[in-house]
Amino acid sequence: MLKLRILLVSLSLLLGGCAGSSLFVSYPSQMASVRQALNSATPASALPSLQAGLDGQDALLYAQEAGRVAQINGDFKTSENYYRQAMADYQAQDGKAIISASDIGATASGILLNDNAIPYRGPAFERIMLHQYQALNFLFTGDYQAALVEVRRTNELQAQEQQRFESKSVVQDIENGQVAAEMRRLGQVAGNLDNAFLNAYSYYVTGLIYELLGQPNDAFIDYRKAERLSPGNPYLQQTLVRLAKTLHMPQYQEFKQRWGDALLPRKNEGQLILLLERGLVPAKQSFTVPFTIDGYWQRVTLPTYSGRNPQVPSATISGAGKPLKTAPLANLDAMAINALRQQMPAILLRQGARVAAKAEMNRQAGGKHNQYQDNVGAVAMELFNLVSEQADRRSWLTLPQQAQIASESLPAGSYPVRLDNSPPHQITIEAGKTTLVWAIDTGNLIRFYSIII
Repeated sequence: MLKLRILLVSLSLLLGGCAGSSLFVSYPSQMASVRQALNSATPASALPSLQAGLDGQDALLYAQEAGRVAQINGDFKTSENYYRQAMADYQAQDGKAIISASDIGATASGILLNDNAIPYRGPAFERIMLHQYQALNFLFTGDYQAALVEVRRTNELQAQEQQRFESKSVVQDIENGQVAAEMRRLGQVAGNLDNAFLNAYSYYVTGLIYELLGQPNDAFIDYRKAERLSPGNPYLQQTLVRLAKTLHMPQYQEFKQRWGDALLPRKNEGQLILLLERGLVPAKQSFTVPFTIDGYWQRVTLPTYSGRNPQVPSATISGAGKPLKTAPLANLDAMAINALRQQMPAILLRQGARVAAKAEMNRQAGGKHNQYQDNVGAVAMELFNLVSEQADRRSWLTLPQQAQIASESLPAGSYPVRLDNSPPHQITIEAGKTTLVWAIDTGNLIRFYSIII
C-alpha cells in the first residue's frame, strides 16, 4: 500500500502542475475569447493570451493561431514571425519519433492522463495551410521571392502527403460498435473525402502566385489540380481556358469545348481577382464510451465533430461593373473532420494503452485479494479516471470554414467594391495588371486587403 500512496501523491502533484493547459480545460473553451476577438474591431487584443502559450508544449498550435490573428488584423510582418516559429516547431518534430498507430511510446503523463499531454502536432492540411498563408504574407508585403519559396514548399508538402496516403490504408475499420458508427457519421458529415490534405484553395493560391510572378506554366499545373478537386467552379474553368489559350496549349480546344471560350483582357483593362474566406472552422466536441474491467468502471472519451456549420452562402460583389457571385473553392471544415477520422485508429491505440494502465492502477487501489482493502484508494482512483479522461480537442481554430473566389476583367479605374452589404472597399484597376483582393469574413466583420501586381 505504500507503493499505492506514493503513486497517488505523485498523480496529485502531476495534476496540480497541469493547471491551465488543455489537460482538463478544453482547448475550444480557451480559444472562445480569441474567436470572439476576430469579430471585433481589435482582433489583435487576442495576441497577449496566445503569446503566453508560445513557451508550452502546444507552442506550435499557439504560433499558428497567433500568426493567423495577426494576419486577419492586416499585420503581415508580425504574422510572418509567428508562422516562422510554427514552421520551426514542425521541423523539430520531424526529427523526433512521432507517436502514431505503430509507435505508442507516449510519455508517462500521456499514458496516465490523456492525449492532451502529448505535444501538439497538427494534421497535414494545417501544415500546408501554414505555408500557403506565409506565401500570402510575403506576397502582400512585396517579398515575391520569399512567396515563391513558400509556394514550392506548399507543393512539396502536398506531394509528400499524397505519396504517404497512397502507400498505406489511412482509415481502418475499428472493432467497436459505437466508435465505428461515429466514424461512419464523420465520413458522411465530411462528404466522404478521399483524403484530408489535398486542398483546392492551396493549389489555387500557389497557381495564382506563380502566374502573378511570371511563371504561367507552373501556374497552369496547379490550377488544373485545383479544378480537379473543385469541379464546377466557373472561375477556375475560365482561368484554365485563358491560360491554355494564351500559352497555345493543346488542351485549349478541349477546355473551350467543355467550358466555353475565355475572353482575354483588352489593352485598357486589368484583372480583378477576389479571394474570400468565410466563417470559422468548427471546434471539436467529444463522446464517451463507458465500460467495466474487473468490476471497475472505465471510460474512453474521444474527439469528434457534432457536424459542420450551416451552409456558407456565396457573396455578391457589386461596385465593379456587373454584379458577380463568388464560387466555393474549398471546405476547410470538411478537411478538418476527415483529418480527425483518419487519425482515429492511432487515437484508439493510445487509448487502449491508457485503459490498461488505469485498470492496473484500479486493481492496486482496490487490493488484489480483498475488494474492500483500501477503499479510499479505490474511490480516489475512480475519481482520477473520471477527471483525467478528456478528449483531445485541439485544432487550429482561427482557420476559415470555406474559401471562395471570383474574377473579372475591368477597365482601368477606381471602384468601390462591396461584398453583400459590407462597407465599400476602394480598389484600383490598372491596365495590364492584376488587382488581388483578399477578403476575410469572420461573421460580423469583413476585412479587405488588396495589392496590384
